[in-house]
Amino acid sequence: MNEEDKIIAEATTSEYKYGFTTDHDQEFSVKGLSEEVIRFISAKKDEPQWMLDWRLEAFEQFKQMEEPNWAHLKYESIDLSQIYFYAAQKKKPKLNSLDEVDPKILADMNRLGISIEEQKLLQNVAVDYVMDSESVVTTFKEKLAEKGVIFCSISEAIKEHPELVKQYMGSVVPARDNYFTALNAAVFSDGSFVYIPK
Repeated sequence: MNEEDKIIAEATTSEYKYGFTTDHDQEFSVKGLSEEVIRFISAKKDEPQWMLDWRLEAFEQFKQMEEPNWAHLKYESIDLSQIYFYAAQKKKPKLNSLDEVDPKILADMNRLGISIEEQKLLQNVAVDYVMDSESVVTTFKEKLAEKGVIFCSISEAIKEHPELVKQYMGSVVPARDNYFTALNAAVFSDGSFVYIPK
């Protein structure tokens, strides 16, 4: 076996050295992809009807598509029946600052190289920390709001700024664009939302 093959074999057969799991009290959707799972995600996120409808329309588009067969890339087809499309910590009170975040979560962030203590010392730094399917805490949003900038989780934006979300969601890459955008549109759970006025 030549050196290149050894490197490839080692990389593809050894355990991922940067990976780890966390031990938090979580709840999950059932495994697999179905309309019921999409409804479960939307209900867990307490979304308005228009957002559930948007997800279900993306799911209908997804069902009509086939997973792409990429040139020069070989991997086993993704078994969607074995995936949890929603995982989140069991509900806890809304946090107002990083000082209220569970120390176990802060430890996980440090393991990922995200030093929150360092972030807190920096001026004018905004952080939206998303763990699994939920935003845990968003910093600096009140200060940004003074300048007219909206910075929050997408889940919060869907509820508090629906007209903005409706206007821009899927406007760059629409759900119908391809297999993976349709899948993401149907089951996405959280992420950051930023609106900067002109």
